[in-house]
Amino acid sequence: MKPILKKFKLFIIAGLIVGYAFISYSFVDNYFEVSKNLDIFATLFRELNIYYVDETNPGELMKKGIDDMLESLDPYTNYIPESEIEDYRYMTTGQYGGIGALIRQQGDYVVISEPYEGFPAQKADLRAGDKILKFNDVDAKGKKTDDISKILKGQASTVVKLLIEREGEKKPIEKIINREEIKINSVSYSGMISDNIGYIKLTGFTENAAAEVKNALLELKKNPEFKSLVFDLRGNPGGLLREAIDIVNIFEAKGTEVVSTRGKVKDWDKIHLATNTPVDIAIPIAVLIDRGSASASEIVSGSIQDLDRGVVIGQRSYGKGLVQQTRPLSYNAQLKVTVAKYYIPSGRCIQALDYSHRNEDGSVDKVPDSLITAFKTKNGRIVYDGGGVAPDITIEQQKFSSILTSLMIKNLIFDFATKYRVVHPAISSAKDFKLSDAEYDDFVTFLVGKDYDYVTKSEKALIDLKSDAKLDKSTDAIMADIDALQAKITHNKKADLLTFKPEIKQFLEEEIVSRYYFQNGRLESSFKDDNELKEALAVLNDGNRYKNILTTIVKSEKPMHNVDKTKLSDLNNSTNGKKN
Repeated sequence: MKPILKKFKLFIIAGLIVGYAFISYSFVDNYFEVSKNLDIFATLFRELNIYYVDETNPGELMKKGIDDMLESLDPYTNYIPESEIEDYRYMTTGQYGGIGALIRQQGDYVVISEPYEGFPAQKADLRAGDKILKFNDVDAKGKKTDDISKILKGQASTVVKLLIEREGEKKPIEKIINREEIKINSVSYSGMISDNIGYIKLTGFTENAAAEVKNALLELKKNPEFKSLVFDLRGNPGGLLREAIDIVNIFEAKGTEVVSTRGKVKDWDKIHLATNTPVDIAIPIAVLIDRGSASASEIVSGSIQDLDRGVVIGQRSYGKGLVQQTRPLSYNAQLKVTVAKYYIPSGRCIQALDYSHRNEDGSVDKVPDSLITAFKTKNGRIVYDGGGVAPDITIEQQKFSSILTSLMIKNLIFDFATKYRVVHPAISSAKDFKLSDAEYDDFVTFLVGKDYDYVTKSEKALIDLKSDAKLDKSTDAIMADIDALQAKITHNKKADLLTFKPEIKQFLEEEIVSRYYFQNGRLESSFKDDNELKEALAVLNDGNRYKNILTTIVKSEKPMHNVDKTKLSDLNNSTNGKKN
């Protein structure tokens, strides 16, 4: 009886889909094509679920069909089922219910990788490196981060019980943690980084991001020595359009055009002006961007550049010039759909990929050079569309060694920091902490017997050459030469630990500092090795140079169609795992 009822329900659902389509699309010019294809889809879905040889899962089939359909448009148009609304809510508001910690997978178990300062995990003295053995008396072995994340998240004022294993403790420790409403601020850090220069780090554009930036700036202005600002948008993937407009408004006069949007639906053809009273329209600003700065970050950095309001420093930004809006669907689901392109004050759109024209294999190309157009900033400087925001001062992206990448991926820097925290109850301030040579030698000893092998670029090139030589049936003499060369360049891990000691120490220090001073400490520790920040300080301390950059009429760097490179900091962030 149940299978019959189930199939009868599918008939009803299919009929409702077609009926709803008839009502919803009656005003569309291509109504017949839409209606016809919806009818085909509904009948196919019904026949498939009734007659397919094995039992099907209608919900999974439908989601797969929807996801594949939307994937053919662009990566930003997504279906959000009711089960994923909580994650989407976090992306737009920065809020969720949970314990306030990042987790990561290590072998058969999930470990705490970073508790957030001031939230339940930290209040309960959960530490980075704590291995979750049980949750609510259930064995956690073999569970993945997604499984544990669902347990750690939950309504505020509810409780989760964890049994953890901690480095240096002989017995497991039980923790009873009260979940809270977790609100992650968009401004992750603000303060003075020199006698007269302030710094604001913005990590997202969730609700109230503009208010957070405004409050941070007002707090800096209480310092009578405060003369100029570094505004850090590196690694910021964007967020809400309104927040980006209001942030530019903090530094620009009321009535200034910040961005305009244009879409197929005329309701999205809008010019967005600064509508509030600004905080400071004269303070010198250096904006830091990189390949991870996207969307709303590009509206802010691009508008500040187009209005000649500040100097942009770093690497070319990601190149996302598209605007999304959410539309409600049945059963509490949502559709996040691209509705428009945005254009910053010079008139340029910085969208890098042309999703409207796909190759036969489904791939997407960057905007061709022939369509790249020059625009002018407020002061007449030449800037270009079609490929992100090009900085006024380009700093070459830091490249990291293969050994450091391997140490990060294998969690060996993370594990050493865990051990270090057990032996050292306290350290100096985040800005002042440095690992001694003797302590670095301890790290080298710690690595003995650990698996962190890797292949350098030179070794990879030789391996490929050797493979090609075999295919070409090269002579034994050539193969012998390749083998001899390979023997000369084969890496020596111990030698590499010495050669690349400065960069390995940098990441060791940041990881160790985070065990005592959390996210703010990690950031402060990174300042001393931050080339973009050093350049920003140099520019802001040289008034003539700052002024010349904004007034000299020169062409900015044209978009280069290179493959994107991933920063090691991005790798570090990705291995930190889920927020809980």
